[in-house]
Amino acid sequence: MIYYKRLSYLLIFFCCSAIAEQAHFSKKEYDDSYQFSYQWQDTNKITQSITFSLPKNNLFDQFRNFKTYKVDLAKQFVNKRIRRRLRKKPLANVQVHFNNLNNSIDITGRNELNIQQAYTTLSNMEVEISAQYLKNNFYHRFVTHNQVNAIKPDHRRFANLSSDSLKPLKPVILENVSIKNIREVTDFTLGFIQSIPYSTLESRMTSAGAGFNPPLKLLWENQGDCDSKVTLTAALLRSLMPRINIALIFIDNHALIGVNIAAEIGNDEMTVEHEGITYLLAEPTGPALLALGTISEDSRHAILQGQYSLETM
Repeated sequence: MIYYKRLSYLLIFFCCSAIAEQAHFSKKEYDDSYQFSYQWQDTNKITQSITFSLPKNNLFDQFRNFKTYKVDLAKQFVNKRIRRRLRKKPLANVQVHFNNLNNSIDITGRNELNIQQAYTTLSNMEVEISAQYLKNNFYHRFVTHNQVNAIKPDHRRFANLSSDSLKPLKPVILENVSIKNIREVTDFTLGFIQSIPYSTLESRMTSAGAGFNPPLKLLWENQGDCDSKVTLTAALLRSLMPRINIALIFIDNHALIGVNIAAEIGNDEMTVEHEGITYLLAEPTGPALLALGTISEDSRHAILQGQYSLETM
């Protein structure tokens, strides 16, 4: 019953909002680069367009090794590194046994205290090596709003590392809007990204990164889920406005972006505050074409209930 209520609301919401529509998309190969062309209608039903080129090495080399997180592969990596360390410096008074069938580790010895100390040592090794594995593969541990520990792509890191690669878009976008008007720049960026076709978000708790497209891959494939679109938005805004404070906001099965811009008085615009900084919220996902400060009722409800986690850039 709840599902149908939410579906009905979404249908009403999109019917009452302008729908982002990508009127044109193309990419053409030129020597060592690809040229991308986009056309869409903004909130005022004015046709907007941009054309830019990106080097092939940025498109295909950056994050080329990013893949779905697999628990078994991660455990194999950790155990292999632990084995390597123990060969160099064995643990005294115990024997360490690796079970390759289930990637478990058992410790035996004559003294229970030695065994417990050895387990503590291995546990500390596992935490350290696991953290390095996640970093190497562009993942990180995070805590959901309801205090559940999970692993997801490090969206903030993807955005920061992608911002330089998106610099070719800056002069093109600034031909259409003034860099002095932060709201105008942000709304133009939102319209561009909202108009890119949407793909359904896999659950962050179970997908292990499946379906996530880093910013340049999203442009290449011309589609992305809400996490992918929010990451692209953050990367592009960081490239356009290097000193502005940006936040990525994650709610259940959805994502928003926050920008440190003052809300307009009387417009009921949605903000959140974090560590003394106020972020004006936006919905980069689409297909609803929503200006900065306007978010869906579902998103508003989640924010007002504190059902979100936030990562600053």
